[in-house]
Amino acid sequence: MQKIEYPSVFEFRRIAISVGLVMLLWIALWADLRFDLNLRSWGVYPRTFEGLKGIVFTPFIHKDLSHLTNNSISLVALLWFLFYFYPKAAWKVLLYGAILSGLGTWLIGRPAFHIGASGIVYMLVSFLFFKGVFSGYYRLIALSLIVVFLYGGLLWYVFPIDPKISWEGHLSGFFVGFVFAGVVKSGVTREYHYPWEHPEFDPSKDPFMRRFDEQGNFVPDEPEPDPEDETDQKPQRIEIKYNFKSSSKDGE
Repeated sequence: MQKIEYPSVFEFRRIAISVGLVMLLWIALWADLRFDLNLRSWGVYPRTFEGLKGIVFTPFIHKDLSHLTNNSISLVALLWFLFYFYPKAAWKVLLYGAILSGLGTWLIGRPAFHIGASGIVYMLVSFLFFKGVFSGYYRLIALSLIVVFLYGGLLWYVFPIDPKISWEGHLSGFFVGFVFAGVVKSGVTREYHYPWEHPEFDPSKDPFMRRFDEQGNFVPDEPEPDPEDETDQKPQRIEIKYNFKSSSKDGE
């Protein structure tokens, strides 16, 4: 039978991508602190031409270790969910989501430098939650419940409750994730219980499926001849001899 490889929740490649992307943020913070690069000035500064560069660089800039640690823990889990459940759309959601979240911050933000990857965190939380609700598929709904359980408390920070927090970046990311949940049509990664459910399944290579013709009729195999079976041997020539004996009486 054709061998089918099923996707694994703990597939190393997806985990490596998630951890690798977060490691880039740590490298940027290390370089900033080690060489005193003052990367903060490369953040989003709303409604200024110079502040547009922050749309690209903001996710890589963090204030300190505490700021980056909080975002890193969330990002590793959320990126893992994204690349596992939506592998075909993951990169588009991540890249376009980061750009549009930064652009939204540039449009509505206060006149200050907005830094950090929290906008992406809110974008991913919103996308994963609403996409699961919109899909109606039980696995994605379960994912939505997990996201709410883990990150539901983040919702408060899309409002201006703390002047030190860029709630504008949070709100922009949350809105972009909501829009992407309705626009992105990529489905969930399926786990196939039977080989013939897999899209790469080839019936012509499966011994069982070859037993059926084009109309779906079962075609039994012709039995191989048994050399010990007399019915399969060539028929022997049978000769019948008749001996006629005279029945006449003596003297007649």
